[in-house]
Amino acid sequence: MAEPSTVAPSEHLEDLEYPAPRATGCPFDPPPALLALHEEEQPLARARIWDGTTPWIVTRYDQVRALLGDPRISSDTTRAGYPHRSEAGRVSDQVRRTFITMDDPDHARLRRMVTGPFAIRNVEALRPAVQAIVDDLIDRLLAGPKPVDLVEAFATPVPSLVICDLLGVPYADHDFFQRNTRVIVRRTSTTEEVVAAQTALIDYLDELLGDKLTRPGEDVLSKLAGQRVDTGQMTRREAAQMGVLLLSAGHETTANMIALGTVALLQHPDQFALLRDTDDPKVVAGAVEELLRYLTITHSGRRRVALEDIEIDGRLIRAGDGVILAGDVANRDPRAFPDPQRLDVTRNARHHVAFGYGVHQCLGQPLARVELQVVYSTLYSRIPTLRLAVDADRLEYKHDGLVYGVYELPVTW
Repeated sequence: MAEPSTVAPSEHLEDLEYPAPRATGCPFDPPPALLALHEEEQPLARARIWDGTTPWIVTRYDQVRALLGDPRISSDTTRAGYPHRSEAGRVSDQVRRTFITMDDPDHARLRRMVTGPFAIRNVEALRPAVQAIVDDLIDRLLAGPKPVDLVEAFATPVPSLVICDLLGVPYADHDFFQRNTRVIVRRTSTTEEVVAAQTALIDYLDELLGDKLTRPGEDVLSKLAGQRVDTGQMTRREAAQMGVLLLSAGHETTANMIALGTVALLQHPDQFALLRDTDDPKVVAGAVEELLRYLTITHSGRRRVALEDIEIDGRLIRAGDGVILAGDVANRDPRAFPDPQRLDVTRNARHHVAFGYGVHQCLGQPLARVELQVVYSTLYSRIPTLRLAVDADRLEYKHDGLVYGVYELPVTW
């Protein structure tokens, strides 16, 4: 049998870089240079990243899913060959070590400590509280001036209020943690800016955990402090770093999905109408999955490094090679999703990889689903004439962010 080739199959694709630019006028679609790999039946490609290295880019759905569940590739950001997102990201990963940048058994040990509050049954119990938050914010929208920035007035407060209540973080401090989170997820932030933001958030959570040790409540941080830190199962610094992860991820991703999902629906009036006019929870739940697939806002790929040689369709990923699993492109793979460039809220898209797959799949996905289901089933039915207050081409998208979205969303009704 012929020996697998180590040469990238995309040599004829000139100067393939990652991240690649999106096409002008197509803000919802992944970069055309990466989508082209589907058309050319390319299982793997090499692409140059910021530091001049050329990790493998995986874009086919079946291979992305398989590799996300493969123990032969590592999430450990300290390993040689790991394809960091930037120099600031590399340094940041050393400042804040969390279970998402670890392999088992450390990953499993730390993740288990916070799994309970995000279990489906526990999250479902939060649905009435999420509904109350959404209804209250919509009441304020309807009573306030128009037009309004939906990002500031609604999309960001919804998940921020929810995660603050769940973790036991004072919402009064939301400006502080949102500002620092934005620095961390912006690809153009300098190393100094990212380290300063990370340190500020860790110090903030560390102090808050100290308060929880003396005055505990029923929130996640109080349980971390009392059940894990006080018993010596984890250090207070480890708990603070975990708190930063939960707090940042708990509002940043969902906030962008609310806003960007609204833009996508307003640009597809037939799909907006289907969601606006239904009172069927199953239809809403299905629409959430399709929007997650279609938008895949974590658009910088899931980064890994190979621990062993791995052969894929005759190509060889060698031990030590960096690997980037492009979930946004995989979610547009026609082998997994017929007519994938079309937004269809009636599609069965539950098998998407927007939350990843395998042991490292997103811990907070049950909470994100509940929040999005409540938002998408309430906002458009209560404000059925919702529309953009500016031309669509004037919206500014977060091309420079690790999480995709819009900076502002002026709307009226």
